[in-house]
Amino acid sequence: MVHHSGSIQSFKQQKGMHTSFSEILKEKSLKPSRRSLPCLAQSQTHPINLNHFLSVPLSPEPKPEAEGLSQSISTSCSLLPPQTAEDAKDQYVEESEVTPCETKADESFPLKKPVTRAKLEARTDSLQGKNPAASSGLFFRNGKKRIDYILVYKKSSPQVEKRCTFEKNLRAEGLMLEKEPSLTNNDIMFVKVHAPWDTLCKYAEQMNIRMPFRKKCYFTDWKSKTLGSRFHLRCRQLKSWLPRNPMKLDKEALPDLEETDCYTAPFSRARMHHFTINNRESFFSNSTRSRIVHHVLQRTKYEDGKLKMGINRLLGNNTYEAAFPPHEGGYKSRHPIKTHGAQNHRHLLYERWARWGMWYKYQPLDLIRRYFGEKIGLYFAWLGWYTGMLIPAALVGVFVFLYGLFTMDSSQVSKEICEANTTIMCPMCEDTCEPWTLSDSCVYAKVTHLFDNGGTVFFAIFMAIWATVFLEFWKRRRAELTYDWDLIDWEEEEEELRPQFEAKYSRVERVNPISCKPEPFQPFSDKLSRLMVSVSGIFFMISLVLTAVFAVVVFRLIAMEKFASFNWDFVKKNWQFATSGTGVCINFMIIMSLNVVYEKVAYLLTNLEHPRTESEWENSFSLKMFLFQFVNLNSSTFYIAFFLGRFAGRPGKYNKLFNRWRLEECHPSGCLIDLCLQMGVIMFFKQIWNNFMELGYPLLQNWWSRRKMKRLGGGGQNVENKAQLPQWDKDWNLQPMNAHGLVDEYLEMVLQFGFTTIFVAAFPLAPLLALLNNIIEIRLDAYKFVTQWRRPLPARATDIGIWHGILEGIGVLAVITNAFVIAITSDYIPRFVYAFKYGPCMDKGHHHEDECLRGYMNSSLSVFDMKEMKYSSQFRYCRYRDYRAPPWSSVPYEFTLQFWHVLAARLAFIIVFEHLVYGIKSFIAYLIPDIPKGLCDRMRREKYLMQEMMYEAELEHLQKERKKNGRRYHHEWP
Repeated sequence: MVHHSGSIQSFKQQKGMHTSFSEILKEKSLKPSRRSLPCLAQSQTHPINLNHFLSVPLSPEPKPEAEGLSQSISTSCSLLPPQTAEDAKDQYVEESEVTPCETKADESFPLKKPVTRAKLEARTDSLQGKNPAASSGLFFRNGKKRIDYILVYKKSSPQVEKRCTFEKNLRAEGLMLEKEPSLTNNDIMFVKVHAPWDTLCKYAEQMNIRMPFRKKCYFTDWKSKTLGSRFHLRCRQLKSWLPRNPMKLDKEALPDLEETDCYTAPFSRARMHHFTINNRESFFSNSTRSRIVHHVLQRTKYEDGKLKMGINRLLGNNTYEAAFPPHEGGYKSRHPIKTHGAQNHRHLLYERWARWGMWYKYQPLDLIRRYFGEKIGLYFAWLGWYTGMLIPAALVGVFVFLYGLFTMDSSQVSKEICEANTTIMCPMCEDTCEPWTLSDSCVYAKVTHLFDNGGTVFFAIFMAIWATVFLEFWKRRRAELTYDWDLIDWEEEEEELRPQFEAKYSRVERVNPISCKPEPFQPFSDKLSRLMVSVSGIFFMISLVLTAVFAVVVFRLIAMEKFASFNWDFVKKNWQFATSGTGVCINFMIIMSLNVVYEKVAYLLTNLEHPRTESEWENSFSLKMFLFQFVNLNSSTFYIAFFLGRFAGRPGKYNKLFNRWRLEECHPSGCLIDLCLQMGVIMFFKQIWNNFMELGYPLLQNWWSRRKMKRLGGGGQNVENKAQLPQWDKDWNLQPMNAHGLVDEYLEMVLQFGFTTIFVAAFPLAPLLALLNNIIEIRLDAYKFVTQWRRPLPARATDIGIWHGILEGIGVLAVITNAFVIAITSDYIPRFVYAFKYGPCMDKGHHHEDECLRGYMNSSLSVFDMKEMKYSSQFRYCRYRDYRAPPWSSVPYEFTLQFWHVLAARLAFIIVFEHLVYGIKSFIAYLIPDIPKGLCDRMRREKYLMQEMMYEAELEHLQKERKKNGRRYHHEWP
């Protein structure tokens, strides 16, 4: 549809003038719109070699010659009589080795006459020599009927009766089937499915698929009549002089993505004359044809007289092994794409999207959507938007890190720690440890300053606002995509019941208020009891995670004592790094081990609930997986951020775990470095592991499939040379898309979003690591979808589902956690209180920060009399980190007034920070509308113009009918 804004017509309408639609067409157009898919099928500028697939003439199909090659080699079902003359032309006589639809006693009987490899090779060679179009694996044997879907079953499968009934009903629905044995496995049979023109039209009307309207319309931009147009013209001229953006894709390389201008409307056979049908074979795109066939497959019965229907149920009971739409050919070519063009859209996607050399280019979202459907297109659109929004966050994070790096040596706190050669610190353990000097931790203090400096608060506020801006602008971006992809008026169809739900509750039925048909019903008491069991399972798994975290804490306590009394001086001086590093590595191994268990438990609990539909199952499974993995990844991080060193006690009265191990203390320079190390190690290694599994696992599986295929194939030429295999055999040897769709893809990115925002105050480099990972992730996912996976069903969707709500929840949690990290974990508040209350700048106004912090370390350390614990040391007094009275005071070891001032300042900061940031977030969300105003105007304008256009088109059609028939033709537009 055209992107319309106001025009002179709006001014005429305000003046009461009547303006016909023909006058609008005469107006000079300034900027055509970009409604891609509906008109892409009508585009006349396809890649050079795509004409082979898209240029079938509109004339009736010639009667195919009798071919002796159309004999099926497997157990098959008898054909129904042809329903129409067109069907009669396209039926094939299939010979079977056994009686069709045998009795149950004979269903599991194996084939008596397996086909030899020589026969299959001779058949393939003859097909290739007789009809090159058929040998490509994209058409039936006659080379004219396009394959829209592939069904795969085993000849040895005992479910013959169900398969026969299902295929018979498919033919009754208007689909055409043709069987073909596999060249790589004698037990595999492929069922090729083709949807004729009449069937496509019938179901396109039922599914309300929007198709391009016949008449095109242009609009006049009202801005062209204003003085501002000159300014925009000058801006465009200046922009044309600037160097070309290297990130943009070359339109010459993507001819299918040229801008077109056409309206779309729900398809109707009664008004077929309204639509632009230049070529029947290219009017419905491949993805639309596959979606229509899948719609038929989901609603076709496989048992007579029963409400048993759907390909998903047949896949569940092993009647069929797989069902998938075929790829549009190979993704590689011997000829360069620049000189010879793209062979097909898959080849085009690989060359302009999935190749690693395209990592810096924008994604061709329209082509992705056209090939994989709106649901997958929205995922890559969201991933690209998230990656682009990470660029400013990563730059600010790098600036904050560099600020800490440049001020590391000049920091007053680090100087005091490095120069404290006479400050004796209390022993880290009570038996074998000795006192140590504060200057031993000089390096530790400098590293801490990298992440705990004056830019921490600013970066936390920036990231909280960034998360809001990211989500709000994604809503606008999603609105533009749904408009461009004709999803504004699309409503999700009533989903069919899951086969497990139907089997469980088939005895109790209730009338569906939408379809008015009886369907299985789950009583409320049963649903509540199952939900309670599922929730109990979730809490049990969370308690298991907490147990693992507790085990890591015990390990850290033991390691702390061992490293503090280590014989090697290097380890003894850097016991903090050694303890934190080994603890993080152990924790990472536990996290990755528990992730394997979580997926199986989430499956079990979700299936125990018996969700009614597939979308309910996916939402429930996604929520469980997010809760499990979020707690698993962040529980140890929360412990280090908010509990480490808070309950350690003091020398002489330490709190001990099991009366054996002393609780871990924070370093004199703070606990933030432990939190930073925890986040950095987990984020870095987890991203490497995920990328390796996403790329390495499918490659290994496909390699094993090819190896197995060669071993079973007997070394035939067609088997060894993969290029000679038909497309259905190539796709069968690829890996299917994940059973739960895009859940794993979204889950990985949402968990990364949590790492990027929740504890970003402790790790400013998190957005940079996320940005680098996502640049790789986009191309890795693209490579996987295009080359390693079978083509998924092109499903429709208008948003990213439950994940948007989870992202908003993470944004709210990020504000709270960053407030607590700055107030409790970092030393920002204690330094602030000392500088303005107890330091040298207390009554002297504002001075340089380093001058005001002079003496801060001495103020933050308390004194302990070592004779009270009978330490064998030459020093009587030692220092420890706390705000307590010295042993010679009237109330020894009681909290000082400075402690209460710091505590009050921390609580005040949390309240002020949260209210300030939430206020800014709410104000920004209010200022940014979910739908751009210009888009709203275009949508309203187009709706008006489309009504005018359809009305005049109908009048024109009626006038032609009246002149043709010579009589009045009474028909009103409904």
